[in-house]
Amino acid sequence: SADYSPASVMPLFNRFIEIGRIVMISYGKDTGKLATIIDVLDSKRVLVDGPSSVTGVARQILPVARLVLTNFKIDIPRASGLATIKEAFTKAEIAKKFAESAWGKKIQRRETRSSLSDFQRFQVMVLKKKRTNAVSKAVQTLKKASAKKA
Repeated sequence: SADYSPASVMPLFNRFIEIGRIVMISYGKDTGKLATIIDVLDSKRVLVDGPSSVTGVARQILPVARLVLTNFKIDIPRASGLATIKEAFTKAEIAKKFAESAWGKKIQRRETRSSLSDFQRFQVMVLKKKRTNAVSKAVQTLKKASAKKA
């Protein structure tokens, strides 16, 4: 029997619009929130749900263009209820895994930097200058040491 799973048919891609795929909403009132694809309506629209008690995204129809697919997927049946989605979402620890991913850390850094006051940004600048000077001095001493050996 032939295997017609998305990964076997299209080996170049590893993220597909499929039921249970965790997505990040990239436009609208829920921008930046995680949601789960519950049903694929057509080639351009999907039904998503947060679950709302965990991520704050209510069940709604969204265009695929407003979603960014993540590497995470949970096993749920088509058009699952809120309780099923919430249980699978929390059992798989999706929010925790996303926060620990490079993408989640990048978002956290961006939020932290945007919440800094003017003086805190100044302190960061000073610390970066100190670090750069220390690295430059270390590189110079290593260059001098290697030049003496040669």
